[in-house]
Amino acid sequence: MRAAGGRGDGEHAPAEPVGHVTGAEGPPVLVEVAGRLLHEGQPAAQHGPGRPFLALHGAYGRSRTFLRLADTLGPRWRIIAVDQRCHGRSDRSDDVSREAFVADAAAVVEQLGLAPAVVLGHSLGGINAYQLAARRPELVAAAVVVDVGAELAVPDDHSLDDLPDRFPNLQSMRTALEPLVEAPEYFLESAVEDDRGWFFRWRAADISEIKRQVRGTWWPDWTDSSQPVLLLRGADSPVIGPELAERMTCSRANTELVSIAGAGHDAHLTHYPEFAAAVGDFLDRVGSEV
Repeated sequence: MRAAGGRGDGEHAPAEPVGHVTGAEGPPVLVEVAGRLLHEGQPAAQHGPGRPFLALHGAYGRSRTFLRLADTLGPRWRIIAVDQRCHGRSDRSDDVSREAFVADAAAVVEQLGLAPAVVLGHSLGGINAYQLAARRPELVAAAVVVDVGAELAVPDDHSLDDLPDRFPNLQSMRTALEPLVEAPEYFLESAVEDDRGWFFRWRAADISEIKRQVRGTWWPDWTDSSQPVLLLRGADSPVIGPELAERMTCSRANTELVSIAGAGHDAHLTHYPEFAAAVGDFLDRVGSEV
């Protein structure tokens, strides 16, 4: 783990937080994973009050999507949110396999001394969370899996492939996104400006390959762990339907299911009060046990 410096790739990095750790003060830190760098939150995670809570964003996202949750849960819980590989200010990689993402999450927990941590993940982050719980159970005390299933038939989606490389302003980015996505604000969290204009910190080709790698059936990873798990979904989500959610709950012990009425895939943004209440209630129930 090293103090953050410049990106070293000639890109103008704006003065903006890359994550959040509640109740802490200090410089940004980087977590080194197999010679690569993941940005971990604004201040050093060892500082500040609260029990460790690792938060993993979804595809196209970044760590700052959990800033509001950090404010809600602190100071009892201390959110450590990372920009996962090929997202935000973390390095790109040609390896976007399941093994690589799980190894990244394990390295964050180990290098920051968080084990055993509660791990929350949305979408891509959710599958990373439950696979980490199964493959490295000593690192995970409990998990919150948000809107992702044990079966993933992710369709090829090239709707964002033709977006321009640069935009003149933030509003033009929003205008381009609105007809294409459910929650433009989620994607705009990755919007930054350099000398050439506004751009996204993700690359569409990288995300397409990440989605291809998550396709499949992951039931052993779902069932081969025993930690408390909250499966939290939007009732109208196209990603995990009610039948699959019920099967997942019935097939795994120590699992709770909460469906948020009227919510789609991005309930942590579109239905934040209900989302935060469900997460908080779960933590209140399991906090004394983990």
